[in-house]
Amino acid sequence: MRVGFVGAGRMGAPMVRRLVDAGHDVTVLGRTPEKLAAAEELGATPAGSLAELSRDADAVVVCVFTDEQVRQICLTDNLLGAMRSGSALILHTTGSPRTAEAIAVRAGAHGIDVLDAPVSGGPHDIAAGTVTLFVGGDDDAAQRVRPLLSSYGDPVLHVGPLGFGQRVKLINNTLFAAQIGIVAEAVRLAARLDVDEATLLSALPHGSGTSRALDSIARVGSAAGFIDAVGEFIGKDVAVVRATVADLGSDLGLLDEVVDAALSPETIR
Repeated sequence: MRVGFVGAGRMGAPMVRRLVDAGHDVTVLGRTPEKLAAAEELGATPAGSLAELSRDADAVVVCVFTDEQVRQICLTDNLLGAMRSGSALILHTTGSPRTAEAIAVRAGAHGIDVLDAPVSGGPHDIAAGTVTLFVGGDDDAAQRVRPLLSSYGDPVLHVGPLGFGQRVKLINNTLFAAQIGIVAEAVRLAARLDVDEATLLSALPHGSGTSRALDSIARVGSAAGFIDAVGEFIGKDVAVVRATVADLGSDLGLLDEVVDAALSPETIR
């Protein structure tokens, strides 16, 4: 496939590498000489503008950090206006389902399919081709871009119509944050019982109380250290899910309190 790619950074760069290695024709946006050179190093064709990037693309992938950046690129900077009819827009950024829905309204006028496909995992998972993708959107469009997504995603899970990729991802991240918060509470309990944190973290991954969050914290060596490392990303996603569930007339329920513990490393130092 001919793929345009916006956002070849920490997460996007290994995606581009996997796409190129899988035989896709990839063009990457680079608005500085350094970014253009980085695109070439990944084996992609550099492009200096969204119009150049998307002119002949079968699909354009957007993998930036925030919802606001997605809106800026797709709506304000008019990526949609530069894309050709019949192509697909894939949004990997974790954000509000409302953003994907708003973009899809504009995209429909141009004959463009929109898929929200947030990822669960990190750059090492992408590089290994094992990052999880939660895909929301039209069935036919999802099938059409599966060869692209399968270059770096496994499993690629089609979880419902447009916006449902974001809904599932935000629930996933809230649960992960809650699990981090539970581990943080367990570390506080250990301190009250005079159990050393390092000893606790070496033992618990072998017990029935283990989780992916606990395993990740154990590899870092402390709950506070792990929260320091991931707090920015988890905090962004939790803020989005709180705003989203409020917009939908709901709340986080019992998850709310333990999520707060995951965002406060100073309370477990």
